[in-house]
Amino acid sequence: MKLEKITQHKEARSRRHYDDACAAAHALDLVGERWALLVMRELMLGPKRFSDLRESLPGISANVLTQRLEGLESAGVLTRRKLPPPVSAQVYELTEWGYESEPIFQALGRWAARSPHHDPTLPFSAASFILSLRTMLDTERAKGLDARIGFRLNEESFIGHLHDGRIEIVRGSVEGADLILSGAPPMLAGAIYGGQPLEALESAGVIAIEGDRALAQRFIGLFPLPPKVSR
Repeated sequence: MKLEKITQHKEARSRRHYDDACAAAHALDLVGERWALLVMRELMLGPKRFSDLRESLPGISANVLTQRLEGLESAGVLTRRKLPPPVSAQVYELTEWGYESEPIFQALGRWAARSPHHDPTLPFSAASFILSLRTMLDTERAKGLDARIGFRLNEESFIGHLHDGRIEIVRGSVEGADLILSGAPPMLAGAIYGGQPLEALESAGVIAIEGDRALAQRFIGLFPLPPKVSR
């Protein structure tokens, strides 16, 4: 019986670990399970409740989400805490080390965007959309711009500051923004990455534009996608 338990333990470990000293292999030991990176992506803009994570990752089951949260917590990538009254809800958030992984998402996103098989019409969460803006901004095109851009993405609001050829976007009130873009993330992504005219989307009632319309037209041209690789 003891030998059987040892064998089972070794088999379980072999499924979860590469037993390879390469740091990249160890990174996959930590976050290589299916859905793990997407859970981290959804937490990159701040803490979320379990129900919020389920909503933003519609393809994941409650059981798998629980497993991934437990695994990432065990690895030191995220932590959980209870919000004070009157909320009294448990939330999950990345550790300081977990937040340091954003450049990995950016590099991976820029690399994968060149794939001829990438389908931009698939579901797009608010966190994914915001992170894509922080990733794809063309610093040369953005030079000389200094503006505050607000985003209302379904039930979530974000405020961005575009300056010095870069953009900083955080969750927060859009009050005082020079431009406010509202709509579901896939619709706004259609204007920014898909070349769909803002006026057409606005006329169809799927997005709304408030504030500086000239800035809106310039803003959507700041995020060119990299060229696709040839097949």
